[in-house]
Amino acid sequence: MTKTMFFKSSILLLCLAIVSSISLAQGIRGKGDVFKGKLFPPKIILEHQDTLGLTKNQFKAIKAAVVEVQTNVAEHEWDMREAYRRVLAELDETPIDEGKALENIRTVLQAENQVKLAQVTMLIRIRNLLTDEQIEYLRKQQRN
Repeated sequence: MTKTMFFKSSILLLCLAIVSSISLAQGIRGKGDVFKGKLFPPKIILEHQDTLGLTKNQFKAIKAAVVEVQTNVAEHEWDMREAYRRVLAELDETPIDEGKALENIRTVLQAENQVKLAQVTMLIRIRNLLTDEQIEYLRKQQRN
């Protein structure tokens, strides 16, 4: 096997492993959105803000939650990119230092988990801003 083929195979396996672990961690495995009807993306809320009758305070608080998570996520995305770069560099080595490669994979997965945690935290905060009537309306919209 040539070095290029080995490199491409290694990248493919790495991507498959990461995608599999993410899917498993999310508990999705063909179930769709596990939070559907319980948590609502800001985009959906803003699309229906007039019908929902969002107050100015609700709107401002939702906006603040989104901005906060975007800032937090950006930091973790930089960490993920750097860790991916280190993993790919390690996979170029012969032999591959398994310990270093796995440590870099752990860094990637930790950053991804921090992103997911920040996103779910935001969704919970936004849900807590909504009235029971607004939540019920959004549930009906998700069913359609």
